[in-house]
Amino acid sequence: MVTAYAALGDGLVVVDTERETATRASALDGRALECLAVHPDAPDRPVVGTFESGLYRSTDAGETFERVDEFGADAVMSAAFAPGDPDELWAGTEPSRVYRSTDAGDSWAELDGLTDLDSADEWSFPPRPHTHHVRWLEPHPTDPERWYVAVEAGALVRTDDRGETWRDRVPDGRIDNHTLATHPDAPDRVWVAAGDGYAESDDAGETWRVLEEGLDRTYCWSVAVDAGDPDRVLVSAARSAREAHTAARAETYVYRKEGDGEWERLDDAGLPVGEGVTRPVLARGDAGEFLALSNRGLFRTDDAGDSWTAVDVQWPEGFESATARGLAVV
Repeated sequence: MVTAYAALGDGLVVVDTERETATRASALDGRALECLAVHPDAPDRPVVGTFESGLYRSTDAGETFERVDEFGADAVMSAAFAPGDPDELWAGTEPSRVYRSTDAGDSWAELDGLTDLDSADEWSFPPRPHTHHVRWLEPHPTDPERWYVAVEAGALVRTDDRGETWRDRVPDGRIDNHTLATHPDAPDRVWVAAGDGYAESDDAGETWRVLEEGLDRTYCWSVAVDAGDPDRVLVSAARSAREAHTAARAETYVYRKEGDGEWERLDDAGLPVGEGVTRPVLARGDAGEFLALSNRGLFRTDDAGDSWTAVDVQWPEGFESATARGLAVV
């Protein structure tokens, strides 16, 4: 892992973590960034979703971008590549729609039927109660037909045929979904960080277990699973949305859990947490390696969270009040 793409509110920063250099992708300056994705087989081709101006793609590691969406909405809230194909790209919007491209964003097809689900009448995003959006898209790590779709707020749903049909939420699923994770060594396990708590599934989302012992804050935002051990997971969490997203009133923490054990809060380990820290976005690297991005910078651990060091780069002016929107490492 050498390059980290860091989306920070209204700007994208491309970080060389080995040389500890950072370059701001000026083509996206001033846009309200919401998500980003990059495939490891095409590391110079990140895509970035924005709230008011659609989806952008770079082919030169962030030096330039072009708009590539053909959607009926300008708010692109989520994006993900299929694990085995750097040309298969999915995008989710507000209002909730899902689109798929098989040519890395040159053309798109809407995957109909999502809002025909029975639960859709109950979907609503509290700050904008007249609408809702697809906050996260997560592909199954080994079955290219199966994808998980997290609607904020309202449902975690699934397709088993690449979006031809949809399976509605299950009774014990989370509602206010933010981030999902899967793992190639445990292909039917799913992890979810949600505003209404943390949960895991061992059967591809058919049933869910709420595992929160030791988790003293349950407004969960980001989840990442150790590349070398699917029983080791990290999550970022606050008491509420009020304490998660805005630096002036933020108080967030990062926690670690092994298997079905209790959560351990990773205080005093070199990672800024607590008062003034906006909810970190987490990403996994190699075995035992994680990165965390917040308004305090980009931090890295090689020992699964026991100790963290800052990636020492020059961040853009105003960074300390920014909120991390996405983090992708290749």
